[in-house]
Amino acid sequence: MNATVISKNTPNTLNTFADLGLSVRLLRALEDAKYKIPTPIQAKAIPLLLDGRDLLGIAQTGTGKTAAFVLPLLHHLEELGRRPGRGQVNALILAPTRELAIQISDSIKTYGRHMRVTQAVVMGGVGQRPQVNAIRRGVDILVATPGRLLDLINQGHVDLSKTEYLTLDEADRMLDMGFIRDVQKIISKLSQQRQTLLFSATMPREVAKLAKNILFEPERVEIAAKTVAVDRIDQRVHHLETGAKKARLIELLAAPEFERVIVFTRTKHGANKVVKFLGRSGISVEAIHGNKSQGARQRALENFRMGRCRVLVATDLASRGIDVDDVTHVINYELPNVPESYVHRIGRTARAGAKGIAISFCDGSEQPHLRQIERLIKRSLDVVGQPPVDFVPAKKKAVKPAGRRSGPGTGKRRRRPRNKTAKRAA
Repeated sequence: MNATVISKNTPNTLNTFADLGLSVRLLRALEDAKYKIPTPIQAKAIPLLLDGRDLLGIAQTGTGKTAAFVLPLLHHLEELGRRPGRGQVNALILAPTRELAIQISDSIKTYGRHMRVTQAVVMGGVGQRPQVNAIRRGVDILVATPGRLLDLINQGHVDLSKTEYLTLDEADRMLDMGFIRDVQKIISKLSQQRQTLLFSATMPREVAKLAKNILFEPERVEIAAKTVAVDRIDQRVHHLETGAKKARLIELLAAPEFERVIVFTRTKHGANKVVKFLGRSGISVEAIHGNKSQGARQRALENFRMGRCRVLVATDLASRGIDVDDVTHVINYELPNVPESYVHRIGRTARAGAKGIAISFCDGSEQPHLRQIERLIKRSLDVVGQPPVDFVPAKKKAVKPAGRRSGPGTGKRRRRPRNKTAKRAA
């Protein structure tokens, strides 16, 4: 994999979506949705993807990456003009969670509203019969979680041999959830002549290895974590004992400015405990985590989105599927033990250019986690009150200038020619 570094938070030189080369139907849908100016990742990625290039995208949620890969995909499918055969799929998008799969599907509906594009969502937690029926005649776009999709492939319900577009979203989360092996099995069923995109917020060794194996001469577009984590979010930390967290949370939520709040815990058991004591205090609250059924998770998210509950308690597993506007505060009731998870958590606020506030509770056992977080985001969180006398803040690392990366190409696959779709449509 020879990855070319295209940009790393460089200025956006494309001022409108019309500058990106998208089709008229897509521009109409974007106008309907009141999208005016592309985000940095959209401005950088879309022209590359329209040119048929493979892409390695380093970006987290909240950067506009869903539109960055869905819009070029819809553009290509419009050019392709080929209807899929029975059980076949023209384009596959893999997502780690059910919530994210549904969110991507909703985006496809929004951007493809003026196009004749068929799609289906395949995920666990619900019955498979409606999903099998949806893909029986073939679909243009299949959005899927890896486990259920592999089940349907093994049962003979899905044929990926003609699939020419593959997108892996949040590959690092797939790794965390143990899906990488399933993903590799799924990819082995796809056409070798395809365009492949891989997005990940972080690049652990296993994800880098996967990218090297499945991408052919990819372009690399990186939106650094600190852009989202630092620029628009007021980040604070309260140092306190574990037993004092409950009272402090209730005290904070009593303030009227805490209008729409997400509270994060490390475990499902911890989330249930927070929901229980907040409910007893008369606070409208819902929980979303892995032990909840898909229906319960969707209802909780919808109640939060519609304002029927003010507080949503979530674990890291569910955090990336939460895409709700106007979240005023994120509260880390427990700090994550993986620093990158902190960035994903606080990214639930400050969406679409808005500002937000992130508040973290830190007891004595969590001080090492806080130091790791501050080292990652290259700044110290603002301390509310006095820090403990034994607390040592993280030292800031010197930021090295971005350089051009290269490596020996090992992929056997060749990039699909840009004019191939046009030739087939003729």
